[in-house]
Formats: sequence, structure tokens, C-alpha cells
Amino acid sequence: MQNPHQKAVEAQFGPRAKAYVESAVHARGPDLEALEALVGQLKPARALDLGAGGGHVSYLMARHAGQVTAADLSSEMLAAVASTANERGLANIETAMAAAERLPFADGSFDFLACRYSAHHWLDFDGGLREARRVLKPGCRAVFIDICSTGPALFDTHLQAVELLRDTSHVRDYTAAEWAAALGRSGFVPTASRTWRLRMDFPVWIARMRTPEENVRAIRALQKAASDETKRHFAIEDDGSFVMDVLMVEALAH
Repeated sequence: MQNPHQKAVEAQFGPRAKAYVESAVHARGPDLEALEALVGQLKPARALDLGAGGGHVSYLMARHAGQVTAADLSSEMLAAVASTANERGLANIETAMAAAERLPFADGSFDFLACRYSAHHWLDFDGGLREARRVLKPGCRAVFIDICSTGPALFDTHLQAVELLRDTSHVRDYTAAEWAAALGRSGFVPTASRTWRLRMDFPVWIARMRTPEENVRAIRALQKAASDETKRHFAIEDDGSFVMDVLMVEALAH
């Protein structure tokens, strides 16, 4: 049984499945290159793509893993992933409809786990990480990639506000310190982290979520009213395009 937040997430993303499969921001990037290098080295027997979205992590891992499970809350997203995998001849991808906080897999089912641009939607951040740890074999590796907050309250408040206005299923972009603490509480040992800056083309960013026009106006009003320091930090452009920070954390299951 889905809770109201999970229903909201599915309602937000289901109708946008095709847009996320085709999204350039999601389909490529230095984080995916770093992830592929790691998966290619490890060659896991069974890998989990937690919060698969448009399936870009699944397609990447399928080139190196024996079996890949794409897990997501949205049945429409999973249908798009299955269809795209079939088109690309990736027969080793299976799908599973599940919330991150309640995964339908036995303990230690996977020897690799990747989670990209999903955790900021979880209602229970620690709960999702605990489940990730539970289904991963001890000593095996997980990689978490997400938009992150850089910490200072001035920037954090702006980031969370525009994220929520753009997508009402947004919960929180966490700081690197919050990630490290939560992973530690959940039975992981963080081993490495990297960050990148990612430019968001404003018209494309809002179109992908079909953000209501009144919310678009609110985001633009916040950007225009932001302090000079905030505008510099997010590199806010005249058309609203701006830069976000992306964090990649590697961790071992303790």
C-alpha cells in the first residue's frame, strides 16, 4: 500500500516517463562515466538500480553486470525502461515496482547497488538507505548520486524552494555531511566522494516536469529577488538557467 507521498511521486513521474528516458541531463554526464568505470571494473553478478527513473543507470550497468534489476515506484517509468531495454537488446534487465523504503528482495540479494537522482524524493531518507544496505551483500559496494545542498542556509533555502516549486514531490537535497552521517547510521562505510557542477537549462528543466505556470513565475521571482551572493553561487542566468551541485558517494556495506 502506497502512502500519500509515494502516490504523489508516482503521479508526478509516471506521465513524464518518456521525457526522463530522453533527458540529456539524465542520459549522460561525468557521474555516469565515473559509475561506468567502477561497474566495468567490478563486473557484478546481480546489480540493483534503486529508483531507476528513465533507466540510464540500468542500461549502463547491463553492459557489465550479469543481471540488473531496475526498481522504481512508477509503473509507467518501469514500462518505459523495459521497452527501451528491449529496443537496445539488453536482455539482462528486469524491472520491479517498489518504494525505496520497502524493497521486495531478500537480504543480501545484490553484489552492487547504484542510486541516481532518487533519494531527494524519499519520504524516509534513513529508511531507504537501511533497505539499500539490507539487500546488499556485506562487503559489497553501493554508489549514490544526487543533487546536493552545499550547506550555507542562504543557498540551501533557495535550492530547496526552487526544487519544491518545480516538483512538488521533492523532499530534500542533502549536504555531503548529511549523506555521510546517514550512510554511517544505515550500516555503510563511505569510502570516497566526488562533486560536479551541472547546468540546468531552465526551459528544459521546467518542461520535463510540466511545472505549472504559476510555479514557474514563483521560481523566477525567487531568482530575481535572490541576493547577489546567491545569484553568483547558482550562476543564475537571464532566462533562469542555473547551476546545481551533484554529489557521488561510494560506500561499502558493513
